[in-house]
Amino acid sequence: MKSIGTKTTPYRYLAPTLILMVVFLVVPICMVIGYSFVDKAIVSPDPTFVGWENYKTLFADQEFWGAVSHTIVFVIVSVVAHLVIGMIFAMLLNSRYFKTRTKTVARVIYVLPWVFTASVIAILWKLMLQPSGIVNAVLSFLPQVSQNTEWLSDQSIALAVICFINIWCGYPFYMISILAGLQGISGDLYESAALDGATGAKSFLHITIPQLKPILISIAMLDFIWTLQSFNVVWMLTAGGPVNSTEMLSVYIYKLAFRKADYSMAATTAVVLLIVCVIIAIFYVRQQKKARD
Repeated sequence: MKSIGTKTTPYRYLAPTLILMVVFLVVPICMVIGYSFVDKAIVSPDPTFVGWENYKTLFADQEFWGAVSHTIVFVIVSVVAHLVIGMIFAMLLNSRYFKTRTKTVARVIYVLPWVFTASVIAILWKLMLQPSGIVNAVLSFLPQVSQNTEWLSDQSIALAVICFINIWCGYPFYMISILAGLQGISGDLYESAALDGATGAKSFLHITIPQLKPILISIAMLDFIWTLQSFNVVWMLTAGGPVNSTEMLSVYIYKLAFRKADYSMAATTAVVLLIVCVIIAIFYVRQQKKARD
């Protein structure tokens, strides 16, 4: 019979990690949830319990719904574009039409946007998108294109520009993941399909996509959560402007907490965002379990 010390050995190894998770993850989440049910959290030494009033106020706020709509557009456009562009580049790198050296150079070039930090990306694109920047200089050669377009200050196009930048800096994750999946598909499947008279399109639909399905679902769910929480690039490029046209939920929460010092409403919005992320995370875990089985 094993001694108590031997039985508890695994738990003692896990204890430091579990303690850190409780202190830096569980406790802050519980505190934020608690703040969402009180008024004047943090700023008042004796906050008042208001129950669901903060949530009622939040759902009646038009600025909140504007941030929700911008976030939905931002997330859907980014995830879909990441998937399409990542698939195209991954298939190009996995094709037989390029030499090994060409593929190596292309991989380095294609993965560069993912290497840059958020601050570098923001500064780089801010410089290029200035009225006197390189983007306007290149577009000036095209007919009927203004040479002084304010890409990040124009309310009608700012959200589209932010989406484009996020797509540019996020597609390498898809490309690398899909490329790894493509290299794991047996060539015998394609040879058998070719012998049966299958075209390239049919092979893609009936072999490539089914084989990549677990990977595509997993990375799409992860990207959905990451994009939903995206803050750094958006804040450094536009800070939610102009006139809140690029304000995401993450930016909305930041403004409530650190500009208006309304930590109760910021916590309420954060809880709503947390619930959405948890729901997506549950689907992700289930998908991973199915893939293992």
